[in-house]
Amino acid sequence: MALDRIAVEQYLHEHIPLSKAMEVTVTSIDQTSVILSAPLAPNINHRNTVFGGSISTLAILSAWTFVHVRLQTLNMPSRIVIQSNSLEYTNPALGDFQAHCLAPDSKSWQRFINTLSKHGKGRITLSSEVYSNEVLVGKFQGKYVALKPTH
Repeated sequence: MALDRIAVEQYLHEHIPLSKAMEVTVTSIDQTSVILSAPLAPNINHRNTVFGGSISTLAILSAWTFVHVRLQTLNMPSRIVIQSNSLEYTNPALGDFQAHCLAPDSKSWQRFINTLSKHGKGRITLSSEVYSNEVLVGKFQGKYVALKPTH
């Protein structure tokens, strides 16, 4: 899978249906970052702000998408699951929101790739920041596990 944001968005909507219900879009994607966006309307809560679960989901998806796409570009298709995560909510999200996942340092990424190649399983921790109206609303950290397919 190339770094085609429309193809990645379609993949998310087909394979992770919640992303479609949330109206997630892939705003930007390259080898160094992923930015996913979602509108307020389908993610609104009783306070007319973004539901905390939607903020968490978008952050989780941004990091998952980063790992998925990077492994695809390396021709290393894998099952990717989240093992653990934390999210600090810093401000209410008053409008549409975006999750920005940046690449981990190259040493961590290479260790992840080497372990996945050698043992069929690798773990990596990624961070994502969530913004609404250019205000930081959440700081996310998640540990992901990639597993080689066992045909």
